[in-house]
Amino acid sequence: MIPVDLKGKTALVTGASGDLGRVMAATLARAGADVILHSFSRPEKAEEIAAAIREETGVRTFTAEADMGDLASVMAMKEKIEREFTLPDIYVTAAVAQYAWKEVLDQPVEDYESQFRTCVLQNVFMAKAFVPHMKEQGYGRIVGINTECAMRCGKTESAYDAGKRGMDGVMRVLAKEVGPFGVTVNQVAPGWTISERDRAAHTERDPKYEASVPLARRGTDQEIANAVLFLASDLASFITGAHLPVNGGTEMPAI
Repeated sequence: MIPVDLKGKTALVTGASGDLGRVMAATLARAGADVILHSFSRPEKAEEIAAAIREETGVRTFTAEADMGDLASVMAMKEKIEREFTLPDIYVTAAVAQYAWKEVLDQPVEDYESQFRTCVLQNVFMAKAFVPHMKEQGYGRIVGINTECAMRCGKTESAYDAGKRGMDGVMRVLAKEVGPFGVTVNQVAPGWTISERDRAAHTERDPKYEASVPLARRGTDQEIANAVLFLASDLASFITGAHLPVNGGTEMPAI
Protein backbone atom coordinates (compact mmCIF):
# COMPACT_ATOMS: atom_id res chain seq x y z
CA MET A 1 0.00 0.00 0.00
CA ILE A 2 1.33 3.45 -0.93
CA PRO A 3 0.43 5.95 1.81
CA VAL A 4 -0.44 9.59 1.23
CA ASP A 5 1.64 11.44 3.79
CA LEU A 6 1.27 15.21 4.21
CA LYS A 7 2.96 15.42 7.60
CA GLY A 8 4.95 18.62 7.87
CA LYS A 9 2.74 20.38 5.32
CA THR A 10 0.16 23.10 5.87
CA ALA A 11 -2.97 23.25 3.71
CA LEU A 12 -5.45 26.09 3.29
CA VAL A 13 -8.98 25.37 2.05
CA THR A 14 -11.20 28.27 1.04
CA GLY A 15 -14.90 27.78 1.61
CA ALA A 16 -14.04 25.23 4.29
CA SER A 17 -17.39 25.62 6.05
CA GLY A 18 -19.20 24.55 2.86
CA ASP A 19 -20.49 21.10 1.90
CA LEU A 20 -17.37 20.08 -0.03
CA GLY A 21 -14.74 22.29 1.62
CA ARG A 22 -15.20 20.79 5.06
CA VAL A 23 -14.64 17.26 3.74
CA MET A 24 -11.55 18.35 1.82
CA ALA A 25 -10.08 19.98 4.93
CA ALA A 26 -10.75 16.89 7.04
CA THR A 27 -9.27 14.60 4.39
CA LEU A 28 -6.05 16.62 4.11
CA ALA A 29 -5.82 16.57 7.91
CA ARG A 30 -6.23 12.79 8.00
CA ALA A 31 -3.18 12.59 5.73
CA GLY A 32 -1.25 14.57 8.35
CA ALA A 33 -1.43 18.17 7.09
CA ASP A 34 -2.07 21.05 9.43
CA VAL A 35 -5.10 22.86 8.04
CA ILE A 36 -6.30 26.44 7.69
CA LEU A 37 -10.05 26.70 7.26
CA HIS A 38 -11.25 29.81 5.44
CA SER A 39 -14.79 31.10 5.74
CA PHE A 40 -16.46 34.38 4.88
CA SER A 41 -20.08 34.23 6.01
CA ARG A 42 -19.92 31.39 8.58
CA PRO A 43 -16.85 31.77 10.82
CA GLU A 44 -18.56 29.98 13.72
CA LYS A 45 -19.11 26.92 11.50
CA ALA A 46 -15.46 26.98 10.45
CA GLU A 47 -14.41 27.02 14.12
CA GLU A 48 -16.72 24.07 14.83
CA ILE A 49 -15.27 22.06 11.93
CA ALA A 50 -11.71 22.96 12.95
CA ALA A 51 -12.35 21.71 16.49
CA ALA A 52 -13.73 18.43 15.17
CA ILE A 53 -10.69 17.97 12.91
CA ARG A 54 -8.29 18.63 15.79
CA GLU A 55 -10.10 16.12 17.98
CA GLU A 56 -10.09 13.42 15.28
CA THR A 57 -6.59 13.85 13.84
CA GLY A 58 -4.50 15.79 16.34
CA VAL A 59 -3.19 18.18 13.67
CA ARG A 60 -2.95 21.92 14.17
CA THR A 61 -5.84 23.95 12.82
CA PHE A 62 -6.45 27.64 12.20
CA THR A 63 -9.46 29.60 10.95
CA ALA A 64 -9.39 32.76 8.85
CA GLU A 65 -11.98 35.05 7.28
CA ALA A 66 -11.80 36.86 3.95
CA ASP A 67 -13.92 38.07 1.06
CA MET A 68 -12.36 36.03 -1.75
CA GLY A 69 -13.43 38.61 -4.33
CA ASP A 70 -11.50 41.43 -2.65
CA LEU A 71 -7.71 41.63 -2.90
CA ALA A 72 -7.25 43.67 0.28
CA SER A 73 -9.29 41.16 2.26
CA VAL A 74 -7.33 38.19 0.91
CA MET A 75 -4.01 39.91 1.63
CA ALA A 76 -5.16 40.70 5.17
CA MET A 77 -5.95 37.00 5.62
CA LYS A 78 -2.48 36.10 4.35
CA GLU A 79 -0.85 38.50 6.80
CA LYS A 80 -2.85 37.07 9.71
CA ILE A 81 -1.89 33.51 8.75
CA GLU A 82 1.78 34.48 8.44
CA ARG A 83 1.70 36.29 11.78
CA GLU A 84 -0.28 33.76 13.81
CA PHE A 85 0.13 30.37 12.10
CA THR A 86 2.09 29.06 9.07
CA LEU A 87 1.88 30.00 5.41
CA PRO A 88 0.43 27.13 3.35
CA ASP A 89 2.37 24.70 1.20
CA ILE A 90 -0.96 23.63 -0.32
CA TYR A 91 -4.10 25.57 -1.04
CA VAL A 92 -7.48 24.54 -2.39
CA THR A 93 -9.89 27.13 -3.80
CA ALA A 94 -13.34 25.78 -3.00
CA ALA A 95 -15.27 28.93 -2.01
CA VAL A 96 -18.37 29.61 -4.11
CA ALA A 97 -21.03 32.31 -4.42
CA GLN A 98 -24.64 31.18 -4.62
CA TYR A 99 -27.26 32.75 -6.89
CA ALA A 100 -30.43 31.84 -8.81
CA TRP A 101 -29.71 30.28 -12.22
CA LYS A 102 -31.71 31.85 -15.06
CA GLU A 103 -31.58 32.06 -18.82
CA VAL A 104 -29.15 34.60 -20.26
CA LEU A 105 -31.85 37.15 -21.07
CA ASP A 106 -33.13 37.03 -17.49
CA GLN A 107 -29.85 36.67 -15.57
CA PRO A 108 -28.93 39.87 -13.72
CA VAL A 109 -25.59 41.35 -14.74
CA GLU A 110 -24.57 41.35 -11.08
CA ASP A 111 -24.56 37.54 -11.11
CA TYR A 112 -21.93 37.47 -13.86
CA GLU A 113 -19.84 39.93 -11.89
CA SER A 114 -20.21 37.84 -8.72
CA GLN A 115 -19.15 34.65 -10.47
CA PHE A 116 -16.19 36.42 -12.05
CA ARG A 117 -15.02 37.53 -8.63
CA THR A 118 -15.59 34.14 -6.99
CA CYS A 119 -14.18 31.94 -9.76
CA VAL A 120 -11.58 34.07 -11.54
CA LEU A 121 -10.42 36.71 -9.09
CA GLN A 122 -10.39 34.33 -6.13
CA ASN A 123 -7.69 32.34 -7.91
CA VAL A 124 -5.80 35.46 -8.99
CA PHE A 125 -5.84 36.90 -5.47
CA MET A 126 -4.87 33.60 -3.80
CA ALA A 127 -1.92 33.32 -6.16
CA LYS A 128 -0.79 36.87 -5.40
CA ALA A 129 -1.04 36.15 -1.67
CA PHE A 130 0.51 32.68 -1.38
CA VAL A 131 2.50 31.78 -4.49
CA PRO A 132 5.50 34.02 -3.63
CA HIS A 133 6.14 31.87 -0.53
CA MET A 134 5.76 28.67 -2.57
CA LYS A 135 8.23 29.95 -5.18
CA GLU A 136 10.71 30.94 -2.49
CA GLN A 137 10.64 27.49 -0.87
CA GLY A 138 10.61 25.68 -4.22
CA TYR A 139 7.46 23.70 -3.49
CA GLY A 140 3.71 24.18 -3.69
CA ARG A 141 0.45 22.46 -4.55
CA ILE A 142 -2.54 24.44 -5.84
CA VAL A 143 -5.89 22.74 -6.48
CA GLY A 144 -8.88 24.67 -7.83
CA ILE A 145 -12.41 23.31 -7.68
CA ASN A 146 -14.04 23.68 -11.08
CA THR A 147 -17.22 21.88 -12.26
CA GLU A 148 -18.59 19.54 -14.91
CA CYS A 149 -20.97 22.38 -15.80
CA ALA A 150 -18.12 24.26 -17.48
CA MET A 151 -17.86 21.40 -19.99
CA ARG A 152 -21.61 20.84 -20.33
CA CYS A 153 -22.76 24.48 -20.74
CA GLY A 154 -26.40 23.67 -20.04
CA LYS A 155 -29.33 26.06 -20.12
CA THR A 156 -29.46 28.58 -17.23
CA GLU A 157 -25.79 27.94 -16.35
CA SER A 158 -24.25 30.91 -18.17
CA ALA A 159 -22.96 32.98 -15.23
CA TYR A 160 -21.51 29.95 -13.44
CA ASP A 161 -20.02 28.49 -16.61
CA ALA A 162 -18.52 31.83 -17.64
CA GLY A 163 -16.84 32.17 -14.24
CA LYS A 164 -15.50 28.62 -14.19
CA ARG A 165 -14.25 28.78 -17.79
CA GLY A 166 -12.42 31.99 -16.93
CA MET A 167 -10.96 30.26 -13.89
CA ASP A 168 -9.72 27.45 -16.14
CA GLY A 169 -7.74 29.92 -18.23
CA VAL A 170 -6.12 31.49 -15.18
CA MET A 171 -5.15 28.11 -13.74
CA ARG A 172 -3.59 26.81 -16.97
CA VAL A 173 -1.51 29.96 -17.41
CA LEU A 174 -0.48 29.93 -13.75
CA ALA A 175 0.66 26.31 -14.07
CA LYS A 176 3.10 27.33 -16.82
CA GLU A 177 4.36 30.35 -14.90
CA VAL A 178 5.06 28.64 -11.57
CA GLY A 179 6.09 25.18 -12.76
CA PRO A 180 9.83 26.01 -12.86
CA PHE A 181 9.63 26.74 -9.12
CA GLY A 182 8.31 23.31 -8.14
CA VAL A 183 4.69 24.45 -7.85
CA THR A 184 1.89 22.44 -9.46
CA VAL A 185 -1.52 23.86 -10.40
CA ASN A 186 -4.45 21.53 -11.11
CA GLN A 187 -8.25 21.51 -11.11
CA VAL A 188 -10.88 19.04 -9.95
CA ALA A 189 -14.23 19.22 -11.75
CA PRO A 190 -16.95 17.51 -9.69
CA GLY A 191 -20.30 16.36 -10.98
CA TRP A 192 -23.50 16.72 -8.95
CA THR A 193 -22.20 15.52 -5.60
CA ILE A 194 -23.84 13.93 -2.57
CA SER A 195 -23.07 15.87 0.61
CA GLU A 196 -24.16 15.72 4.25
CA ARG A 197 -27.07 17.97 3.32
CA ASP A 198 -28.36 15.27 0.96
CA ARG A 199 -27.85 12.53 3.53
CA ALA A 200 -29.79 14.49 6.14
CA ALA A 201 -32.64 15.16 3.71
CA HIS A 202 -32.48 11.68 2.11
CA THR A 203 -32.06 13.22 -1.34
CA GLU A 204 -29.05 11.16 -2.45
CA ARG A 205 -30.89 9.55 -5.36
CA ASP A 206 -31.97 11.20 -8.60
CA PRO A 207 -32.82 8.57 -11.24
CA LYS A 208 -32.95 11.07 -14.13
CA TYR A 209 -29.45 12.39 -13.43
CA GLU A 210 -28.08 8.94 -12.63
CA ALA A 211 -29.26 7.72 -16.03
CA SER A 212 -26.86 10.20 -17.66
CA VAL A 213 -23.86 8.97 -15.64
CA PRO A 214 -21.85 6.05 -17.07
CA LEU A 215 -21.20 4.83 -13.51
CA ALA A 216 -24.96 5.09 -12.89
CA ARG A 217 -24.79 7.05 -9.64
CA ARG A 218 -23.89 10.39 -8.12
CA GLY A 219 -20.45 10.87 -6.63
CA THR A 220 -19.85 11.67 -2.98
CA ASP A 221 -18.12 14.52 -1.20
CA GLN A 222 -15.45 12.09 -0.03
CA GLU A 223 -14.71 11.01 -3.60
CA ILE A 224 -14.13 14.64 -4.57
CA ALA A 225 -11.90 15.13 -1.52
CA ASN A 226 -9.91 12.01 -2.45
CA ALA A 227 -9.07 13.54 -5.85
CA VAL A 228 -7.98 16.77 -4.15
CA LEU A 229 -5.79 14.77 -1.77
CA PHE A 230 -4.13 12.97 -4.67
CA LEU A 231 -3.32 16.21 -6.51
CA ALA A 232 -2.07 17.79 -3.28
CA SER A 233 0.29 14.88 -2.61
CA ASP A 234 3.64 13.84 -4.02
CA LEU A 235 1.88 11.02 -5.85
CA ALA A 236 0.93 13.77 -8.33
CA SER A 237 4.34 15.45 -8.34
CA PHE A 238 4.63 15.39 -12.16
CA ILE A 239 1.05 16.46 -12.89
CA THR A 240 0.30 20.12 -13.54
CA GLY A 241 -2.19 22.03 -15.69
CA ALA A 242 -4.67 19.14 -15.42
CA HIS A 243 -8.45 19.52 -15.40
CA LEU A 244 -9.63 16.31 -13.72
CA PRO A 245 -13.33 15.40 -14.08
CA VAL A 246 -14.61 13.53 -11.00
CA ASN A 247 -18.13 12.98 -12.29
CA GLY A 248 -18.62 9.30 -13.07
CA GLY A 249 -18.07 9.99 -16.76
CA THR A 250 -20.88 12.45 -17.50
CA GLU A 251 -18.39 14.68 -19.29
CA MET A 252 -15.27 13.24 -20.93
CA PRO A 253 -12.84 15.84 -22.29
CA ALA A 254 -11.43 14.80 -25.66
CA ILE A 255 -7.82 15.02 -26.78
